[in-house]
Amino acid sequence: MSATLPAPSADALAHSARLCELIRSDIVAQGGWIPFSRFMELALYAPGLGYYTAGARKFGEAGDFITAPELSTLFGRTLARQLVEVMQASTPHILELGAGSGKLALDILGELEKLGELPETYSILEVSADLRERQQALLQEKLPHLAARVRWLDALPEKFSGAAIGNEVLDALPVHLLHWSDGRVLERGVASKEGHFAWQDKQADCKSLLDIAENIKVPDDYLSEVSISARGLVASLCERMEKGAMIFIDYGFGAKEYYHPQRSRGTLMCHYRHHSHDDPFYLPGLQDITAHVDFTAVAEAAIDCGAHFLGYTTQAHFLINNDMIDLLDEVSPDDVKAYAPLSAQVQKLTSPAEMGELFKVIALGKELDQPLAGFLRGDLSRLL
Repeated sequence: MSATLPAPSADALAHSARLCELIRSDIVAQGGWIPFSRFMELALYAPGLGYYTAGARKFGEAGDFITAPELSTLFGRTLARQLVEVMQASTPHILELGAGSGKLALDILGELEKLGELPETYSILEVSADLRERQQALLQEKLPHLAARVRWLDALPEKFSGAAIGNEVLDALPVHLLHWSDGRVLERGVASKEGHFAWQDKQADCKSLLDIAENIKVPDDYLSEVSISARGLVASLCERMEKGAMIFIDYGFGAKEYYHPQRSRGTLMCHYRHHSHDDPFYLPGLQDITAHVDFTAVAEAAIDCGAHFLGYTTQAHFLINNDMIDLLDEVSPDDVKAYAPLSAQVQKLTSPAEMGELFKVIALGKELDQPLAGFLRGDLSRLL
């Protein structure tokens, strides 16, 4: 496979080697085996070495993948309109989880300023010191007059009211790999053999994991993911939210589709220099590792903590329901140089063949149960 992927630099290879040594040491310390969730946690978030905590560029043309905010300002501007509705029904505060390059925050704040609906605070929870610095630099350069409204957090606030958003956050949280085989539930983990990482199954013994697995009905010899981390993050946010709504945008499915009999090898994917593949052991620290989101689990985690289900739909419906086309209409079609790129961006964001249907949007609220504009058409709650 490595022959088909772009070659890393010598420095990048050395960086990956240091992370591999750290992971191997952890495997030894844990008795020769770690769950895949631990491997993924270290590969992505090990201090100074993990994919999201080191300094390599990740987003955009120079990185490994392109997110919707990097693709078009229309995404953040449209999302801002939904956030206005939430803030007006609760309090004028926004919390963004994992802000990436800072582009989404930039576009949201810019649009809210135009609408006269700026939040009192825009808080960003960011675990990566490198990404935090990039976010701060971007916002200071583009919106220095709004700097006083933006703050960075190391952990979720104890209490929060307003609008919370997470764009492509849940897919990057560590997942457990489960292998249903011969009537048993095995957990697939990672061992180290002759200096290389290797898969190794063992009987699952984590009670919370087994409780979840018992409610998943799949055929024999079936491999898939369970994200306890995603459930935990959503539950923690719900417990802290007093009034408002949280909106998550990500690629994924409801549980029935997620654990469909034909999806017997799971959804785990890696992204390296705009190439996708399924080998998480390839150059740890230099590539992203993701799994699709089980939106049924997300909804259940929130509801168990007292939240209300507010909507579930495709990204295409969410953006169109929030009048993204009106933003496109601000540019005359006669101005081909300006209009054509925006039209192409709309196509990528909404087309079923691009991001439009693969990406879903779910909204969950506390002390707020009014219908939200983004979910008025295209309801997919039957699929959860």
